[in-house]
Amino acid sequence: MRKNIFISGIVLTSAVLLGACSSNDSMSGMDHSSSSVPAPAPSPQAAAGHNADDVTFAQQMVPHHSQALDMAKLVPSRSTNPKVLDLASRIAKAQDPEIQQMQTWLTTWGAGMSGMPGMTHEPMPGMMSDPDLKKLEGTKGAEFDKMWLDMMIKHHQGAVDMAGTELSKGSNADAKVLAQKIIDGQQAEITEMQDLLTRS
Repeated sequence: MRKNIFISGIVLTSAVLLGACSSNDSMSGMDHSSSSVPAPAPSPQAAAGHNADDVTFAQQMVPHHSQALDMAKLVPSRSTNPKVLDLASRIAKAQDPEIQQMQTWLTTWGAGMSGMPGMTHEPMPGMMSDPDLKKLEGTKGAEFDKMWLDMMIKHHQGAVDMAGTELSKGSNADAKVLAQKIIDGQQAEITEMQDLLTRS
């Protein structure tokens, strides 16, 4: 009798355990991992996996990109060149999401934009001065197109240089991926703008 009770207890316990496993499996959806340990947070290294160079890259590239957006916004009211108009639109569409991405990193890393180096005394590579931008704003037509292309080429070259520094000194994988994307995209646009200048 005791033997039957003992066996029944084992069967009942096994059934409960199997039921629990089955319940867990149904809750995990498409997760077929062999480990029963809960999955880590989506980006476990977002806060720890960065260094000071990653922070500097994001802190400087955000206003650098922002100036490119400001320059792109000048184009529709000052240019009639469809190729320049198209390029300005593509620059805005590419760089606006990148700004948001870098701002998210800075928040995750506990680093803001305050106290950012280089805004007034040490300009970042390729950044236009206020007088340069005022001069650009005062032009239209072919004169605007040439000045805008010249300035944007220098601006892009500055971004490429900054991204190159991130590749060599940064440690965050996502930031380095973005840096390479900036190099590839903006170098191609530099070539495109140089070609437009030779045709003008």
